[in-house]
Amino acid sequence: MAEATTFKPAMTWQKLGAPILVVMILAMMVLPLPPFLLDLLFTFNIALAMMVLLISLYTLKPLEFSVFPTVLLLTTLLRLSLNVASTRVVLLHGHTGPDAAGKVIEAFGQFLVGGNYTVGLIVFIILVLINFMVITKGAGRIAEVSARFTLDAMPGKQMAIDADLNAGLIGEDDARHRRAEIAQEADFYGSMDGASKFVRGDAVAGIIIMLINIVGGLIVGVAQHGLDLATAANNYTLLTIGDGLVAQIPALVISTAAGIVVSRVSSEEDLNQQILSQMFGRPQAIFLTAGILALMGLIPGMPHTAFLLIGGALAGAGYLLLQRARAEAEAAPVAAGPAQPEAPAEVNWDDVAAVDRLGLEVGYRLVPLVDRQQDGDLLRRIRGIRKKIAQDLGFLVPAVHIRDNLQLKPNSYRVTLKGVSVAEGEAIAGKFLAINPGRVLGVVQGQAASDPAYGLPAVWIEAGQRDQAQTYGYTVVDTGTVVATHLTKVINEHAPELLGREETQELLDHVAKQYPKLVEDLTPKQLSVTGIQKVLQNLLEEQVHIRDMRSILETLAENAGRSQDPDELTAAVRVALGRAIIFDTFGGVQELPVMALEPNLEQILIQALANRGDAGAGLEPGLAERLVRETVQSVEHQESAGLPAVLLSPPAIRTILARFLRRSAPSLKVLSHAEVPDGKTIRITSLIGGTA
Repeated sequence: MAEATTFKPAMTWQKLGAPILVVMILAMMVLPLPPFLLDLLFTFNIALAMMVLLISLYTLKPLEFSVFPTVLLLTTLLRLSLNVASTRVVLLHGHTGPDAAGKVIEAFGQFLVGGNYTVGLIVFIILVLINFMVITKGAGRIAEVSARFTLDAMPGKQMAIDADLNAGLIGEDDARHRRAEIAQEADFYGSMDGASKFVRGDAVAGIIIMLINIVGGLIVGVAQHGLDLATAANNYTLLTIGDGLVAQIPALVISTAAGIVVSRVSSEEDLNQQILSQMFGRPQAIFLTAGILALMGLIPGMPHTAFLLIGGALAGAGYLLLQRARAEAEAAPVAAGPAQPEAPAEVNWDDVAAVDRLGLEVGYRLVPLVDRQQDGDLLRRIRGIRKKIAQDLGFLVPAVHIRDNLQLKPNSYRVTLKGVSVAEGEAIAGKFLAINPGRVLGVVQGQAASDPAYGLPAVWIEAGQRDQAQTYGYTVVDTGTVVATHLTKVINEHAPELLGREETQELLDHVAKQYPKLVEDLTPKQLSVTGIQKVLQNLLEEQVHIRDMRSILETLAENAGRSQDPDELTAAVRVALGRAIIFDTFGGVQELPVMALEPNLEQILIQALANRGDAGAGLEPGLAERLVRETVQSVEHQESAGLPAVLLSPPAIRTILARFLRRSAPSLKVLSHAEVPDGKTIRITSLIGGTA
């Protein structure tokens, strides 16, 4: 008990730090401060502004400085509090001389403007105008537009995250982190839009405070302390100007930092690296600028020294950059010469090419996607796909063999299963596919196409159009994601064929490490590996995962003594997995909205299909056609209402009915009454009826 109530002073001070700081800032508006403390606080304000500016320069993306809107508010509040405190000191002790409010204000009033309060007044007004009309207004506009575009692009970005998650490219934690980052980005720009109003208000308050101090100082100096008008104007105006400058210069620095933060484009380089690489990375532009300056320096009447000096410096810098680029090009490794041909070897069994169970063939323009030496990340994504599918389905799919195929079009690819093409598509390397989910706000220009995986209308766009497309509501994915998503869909659709005897044996060996007695009693004593494989394939064919291998094997062990028929064993396993099947289909809801058969039709189907292996052979053509037509209509109605397409049927005809309707309605799931767990309620949304 004592351990649970241990006092942690470090954590307590961390929690109290921010409230104490805010209370101290507000207290400065009420409590009188001595000149020495004002010097320290004004110096701290300047140091804080410089620190914020430097942090903004080294920030790679705005979200790395997400606390900036709060910092902006606190620094603005600090400056206003210092203005109030210094105003109190200026009005109370300004008659004693220019150092009445501390050395910092005196230095800004005397040294920076030469002791001339007219010059100081003009400089102060110019600084306020620059801060108010240029920097703050521009930064606020950028934040406002960025906030609006970020909010508009949120649905597209979230759909892209879901696509990466479904493709196995990222995990749940990464997806959750990316969604939080998108929401944080929208909150950041919205906060920056509001925080910029604080800075604009601070600039207006600075002008008003300056006027109040000057007028109030003249009144106090002349009326209360008996100073002549010239002395009072000199003392109080210089103190006021020094006070204004010492507050407005940090304000200008903070506003500049705000402009830098909101105008930054997210990159892997900080601002210094971006400026050096992008502005001074082209020697041709530097040479041209140097030539223009040299020509201007030769014009009579122009300052020849300045123009020729800067032009010569730029020419020298361009020459050095050009020499460095040539040196880097020469230092690049030279490709090795062609190897000497070897003597042809005898033909052997190694020359007989085995058929790949799962393969990916790409055109030559897509080779960089699968080449590690060219930073191709499709190999890593495919490993992520196999991991995600193994977690979803419950078995390890075979490795994907990737090769280039010169017979394909340059931008084409195809997925092969056991050496036969099962899916083809086209992807353009270096571009992005903007997929129209059906509710976009505008049209982006590009090469019209369709999503290879799901057939949605899409457009191939350049990298520079990505933000615009996301703003319009498109789901924007790169070339590697297009191929990876299509491959994921193909693997899921052909999972039963990928679960061969070898994979089944590996799965049983893996389960035997945890449940050795269960596997030993089941196979080969009661059921062969082939029989288990057929049951697992039946489950995968109806989109039922096989992660719960313990329940599957226990059910097979209980029923293998009564029947060896794979369909009957599959039906028994489905009942054992009923809770998982219902959860994967409906989620955790209590009421299950399902379609059902009209009672008369149900009896006809039971009589016609009982003990028959083929539904088509047991039904009249007219009845079969009507059953298919009404089922397809009910499925479309169910999906348009946002409900899963599920048909509830008697256990006796569930298997045959599912096979019969699978081709006409691929998204339909046929469940039996026995698979619905106790405690769930059923709501019939539509009846499929009709008699011959």
